[in-house]
Amino acid sequence: MKAGIVGANGYSGIELIRLLINHPLVEAEMLVSHSTQGSDIQQLYPHLTDLLDRRLEDFDADELARRTDVVFFATPAGVSKDLLPKCLEQGLICIDLSGDFRLKDPAAYEKWYRQAPADPALLATAVYGLSEINRKQIEGARLIANPGCYPTAALLGLAPAVKDGAIDLSSIIIDGKSGVSGSGKSAVPGNLYSEVNESVKAYKLGTHKHTPEIEQAIAAMSGEKESLTFTTHLIPMTRGLMCTVYATLAKGYSTKEFLEMYERFYARSPFVRIRPLGHWPSTKEVAGSNYCDIGLNVDGRSRRLIIVSVIDNVVKGAAGQAVQNLNIIKGWDEKTGLALAPIYP
Repeated sequence: MKAGIVGANGYSGIELIRLLINHPLVEAEMLVSHSTQGSDIQQLYPHLTDLLDRRLEDFDADELARRTDVVFFATPAGVSKDLLPKCLEQGLICIDLSGDFRLKDPAAYEKWYRQAPADPALLATAVYGLSEINRKQIEGARLIANPGCYPTAALLGLAPAVKDGAIDLSSIIIDGKSGVSGSGKSAVPGNLYSEVNESVKAYKLGTHKHTPEIEQAIAAMSGEKESLTFTTHLIPMTRGLMCTVYATLAKGYSTKEFLEMYERFYARSPFVRIRPLGHWPSTKEVAGSNYCDIGLNVDGRSRRLIIVSVIDNVVKGAAGQAVQNLNIIKGWDEKTGLALAPIYP
């Protein structure tokens, strides 16, 4: 297959290029960037020298239809809702890495993203691409709403317990921490080295746009609508994301029983790894990979389940999951082009 990448000059776009270079069935054919059109990708990113020789082009749906089979939209929120429908009309598979098609309720998108929503008819057809949970719906889909990075880690950590009814949904608290690449490539003061280095700060308390996405997915899994507490923190590293999740037990399971539940649930999910009793993951152990590593502990004193879930935010939290979804759409092995060991140390 030939792939187009809209927003190819951003971090998720560059990560898509890295993964597709190693994919035996997909080639990055058309790189799209309005702001840097005409530039050579190797000039902007010298690490791609001798690996991919392409010039960045302006968006053209007809040209994408002529040269590609699938288009990845690695764009900021508010862009793909206008551009993606033109590609969908041309019969292309569209995988959106932004938030434009994740929320089914247009009013919720308008409230949390503070801009006009996508066409409600397209929102209704978009499949939420949480690979391990919505595998059946993803198969053969034409429009995928790739999950956000925080929702990916949080939901993979919560899904088995939610589906089992093992926790009180109204008690869920998610403590999220992410590296600086999670906010993209834009030069904003809060991401400057001198601002981030040797510091940890909380941000967007009660207003983070991933909150309704997590709540929507939990409601889809459980049939119950509940509000949760979600707090995000920026930490001084480039890649990596950790969600520590707390929830009150609804059933008297031990840590060992939860571990067995999670092992069964993810038995056919090659990118989810459950840590053994007494072990919890770190972000470095998944860096550069499509893995989500999960550790569990039951605090008997407080009757709470504690879940630690880690991912690389630009791989499993963005580009890697997008490629995984394409593999599922096409009926290929999920691991195709993604069987990369984490980078360590």
